[in-house]
Amino acid sequence: MHRNGRPDWDDGSGFPMNEACVAMLILQEGSSPQRQWLLDAPEVLIGRGPDCRVVVNDRQASRHHARIACTQEGYILEDLGSKNGTYLNGQRLTQPVRLVDGDEIGIAFAARLRFVDAGATVPLTLEASGQPQIRIDPASRSVWVAGQELHPPLSPAQYRMLALLYERAGQVVSREEVVHAVWGEDAVEGVTEQAIDALARRLRDRIAALDPDHAYIITVRGHGYRLQYAVP
Repeated sequence: MHRNGRPDWDDGSGFPMNEACVAMLILQEGSSPQRQWLLDAPEVLIGRGPDCRVVVNDRQASRHHARIACTQEGYILEDLGSKNGTYLNGQRLTQPVRLVDGDEIGIAFAARLRFVDAGATVPLTLEASGQPQIRIDPASRSVWVAGQELHPPLSPAQYRMLALLYERAGQVVSREEVVHAVWGEDAVEGVTEQAIDALARRLRDRIAALDPDHAYIITVRGHGYRLQYAVP
């Protein structure tokens, strides 16, 4: 399928791993044991089968419903002859197509997945020991960055945001989840994106005061935030 001048994908004889592959899928709607998946393998199966990397717990999904292959041309989405179809941005897939950042993948009407490409995120590989670290003591709400304790302590809002990211280290935390954790569920409609961004910026500044050489809190464009590196 040609899209924006891109060539059709030739399945060929395999799925070569592209070293730049660091994209991910984020569950927007549907039932699954997980909410996000790193596309770090040559081929990622999507379906109801237990052998699938992305498991969709719905009878509308076929056992092996679709796959995403990481090739030298990028990430290629292909329907695997599913009964109820694979959809890309609302259009039923008829042949393999290259994914771009922000694409919405529909697995029948059972699940919606958002594709986040390498340009919108960074590799999730944890660095070797001896790299910068963050540590939290929930009892005292103390925070250590690269072995140094933060003084003065974080504000309550800053701490709640960091604690949420720390608990989910390496995963993308949505803006809505940040609002729930920091301001409470009743405040969702009243908190602006500017307020969330300002809180994230202040938290970054506090952490950077002790370790300016490492970016701990990563903004995943259009989705939320991720703590890039933390260990207990």
